Amino acid sequence: MVVVNLGISFSGKNLAIKYREDIKLFVESRKLKGLSIPCLATILVGGDGGSIFYINNQIKLCQELGILSEKIILEENISEEKLLELIETLNEDHTVSGIMLQVPLPKHLNEKTIVSRINPKKDIDGLTDVNTGRFYNGGKCFIPCTPKAIIEILKSQGDSIMGKHAVIIGRSNIVGKPVAQLLLNASATVTICHSKTVDLKKICREADILVVAMGKPNFITSDYIKEGAIVIDVGTTRLNGKITGDVLFEDVIEKAAFVTPVPGGVGTVTTTMLLKNVCEAVDLYVY
Repeated sequence: MVVVNLGISFSGKNLAIKYREDIKLFVESRKLKGLSIPCLATILVGGDGGSIFYINNQIKLCQELGILSEKIILEENISEEKLLELIETLNEDHTVSGIMLQVPLPKHLNEKTIVSRINPKKDIDGLTDVNTGRFYNGGKCFIPCTPKAIIEILKSQGDSIMGKHAVIIGRSNIVGKPVAQLLLNASATVTICHSKTVDLKKICREADILVVAMGKPNFITSDYIKEGAIVIDVGTTRLNGKITGDVLFEDVIEKAAFVTPVPGGVGTVTTTMLLKNVCEAVDLYVY
């Protein structure tokens, strides 16, 4: 990933490499000791383009780092009973270290019920109530991967998050809410915006840090940006055959300090954080 910061290039790939080297060494060490190899099982219901793109990147990186992987793509009309049976099978499979369920799920499936059936010890993206509770109470848990990646990107810039005004567009349980908590933990002042927010543009213009997770391609233009702001684009929508972010990069980069592009932005670090959690799950359970 290349991010322009007042003429200075920044590589998200280089940020991820330091974690990937540790992961690779961890896996190689287990192989030499004859121990089980970390294994990621990813479940996708339906054929969302952005999700498939993300999963394929997961599989590719698993192969590079020596982690085993299993990609499970299910028909969009699968019954809740069948999906729960699959999760129970993966829970009982001792060769599977971590389970990644791509959300949101189709509307006929009860997401809360299904997520709750994942073994918390294999819940590497911190979706279950057990992990979520520990996360918000400051306990030891699996930290959601995308929010964790966002914080790592911000820290890599060298500027303190402390005291900055961070605005988050999106209040999902997988990005908006947890990244808000992590930013609060870093002593930022946090505002969460959503579809019912009044005068969104005005609020965004007050942000030192703007995290965008809307799912609306190219929605955020320079009109929404404060001069010199940090803009983190979490959006991944397939538009005209291409993966597109929520931020109109070419427009916003002229005004912001730096903007993460899509593809090649937050997802680069997110996938690495996910595999780091898989390695922790293989024999370092948090319970």
